[in-house]
Amino acid sequence: MNNNKIIVIGAGAAGMMAAGQAALAGAEVTLLEKMPRPGRKLGITGKGRCNITNIANVADFIAHFGKNGRFLYQSFSRFFSGDLIAFFEEIGVPVVTERGGRVFPASGKATDVVSALEKWIKRCGVILQTNSTVEQILIKNNHLAGVICNGKALRADAVIIATGGASYPRTGSTGDGYEFAKFATHSIIPVRPALVPLETEKSTSHLNGLKLRNVKAKCFINNKKQREEFGELTFIDDTLSGPIILKMSGDIVDAMRNSQNVEISIDLKPALDEQKLDRRLVRDFTTRGKEPLNSVLRGLIPRELIREVFANLAIDANKSASTITSKERKQLRNWLKDFRLKIKKHRPFAEAIITAGGVSTKEINPKTMESKKIKNLYIIGELLDLNGDTGGYNLQVAFSTGFVAGQSIE
Repeated sequence: MNNNKIIVIGAGAAGMMAAGQAALAGAEVTLLEKMPRPGRKLGITGKGRCNITNIANVADFIAHFGKNGRFLYQSFSRFFSGDLIAFFEEIGVPVVTERGGRVFPASGKATDVVSALEKWIKRCGVILQTNSTVEQILIKNNHLAGVICNGKALRADAVIIATGGASYPRTGSTGDGYEFAKFATHSIIPVRPALVPLETEKSTSHLNGLKLRNVKAKCFINNKKQREEFGELTFIDDTLSGPIILKMSGDIVDAMRNSQNVEISIDLKPALDEQKLDRRLVRDFTTRGKEPLNSVLRGLIPRELIREVFANLAIDANKSASTITSKERKQLRNWLKDFRLKIKKHRPFAEAIITAGGVSTKEINPKTMESKKIKNLYIIGELLDLNGDTGGYNLQVAFSTGFVAGQSIE
């Protein structure tokens, strides 16, 4: 047991977990949240359903974070997905596992997760102060001494910064923590939107709401294939979104920051190679030869895409299927395997699920989340230069790093 005075800045997923764990260890914990209530961002995650984690094994899980993922081995060894699932069930949030190993609260409501966490930290003895804006952290003799909150100095034996990144700023994630970290002499890897929709150069408003399932998307940067993903994508208000687009968006954001050209190629029939697709077209055009081409194509692709076909190919939509030439069939086959859209820009932080970049993990002790620069300063969650794919990976990092920090303060 300890009697340290701990201040946690930010009552999101990482902050509430850290505060509760520190309080359970005997510390006197004050959790400062600048918004009127805690967990604002957590309450809208997963389209309001809160994808809290994923049941992938540790190696697969970490692979979703790229080169920086190895930083997470230490925290995951102490608190991983099974521990998190057990934790939530203990505090009254039963969970279900869905496609892709994604774990959600059984109720399907993110607000239930927030409510349970708020009740849990209260039971742990955490003092939650909302409408409490931290303007500065206080450092003395290279040690954390406290914070200035709402114009008043508050002493602390340790401070945990859990302010989140810069995405969804309306929820309170406005990048404050990066300034605190800079003040503590930390290096900040340039922050940019991640898991963010992409705006197409030409209007796709006529495709608004269209979901394409079981398609393959390839990302080309300066005409060179960068990566590909299989799954679902969605057209929304002249943007491309959906899981496979969001996964590729990090590479695309970086490319556009470097003024590189980006194109997305969509293979609408990934299960068929070109020969099999050609035989399918021949069969359809033969058996339905008297019908116009645009009618026959409805058996191959969603009706919303029919217009797109004839906008890109010099083929008469009303031409009977039996009169389609081999040259026209080849054009159509190529388009079905390579529907190209040039990307104009990515959407802003306000529409990004998470933030890429942040505090360099080289300057944080992975065993404790303590700063290697300033004694008794801990930095956790989205503030760190760790960004993973969609599927519950990022919230697990928030909870795991929060758990480790809360339990590590002596």
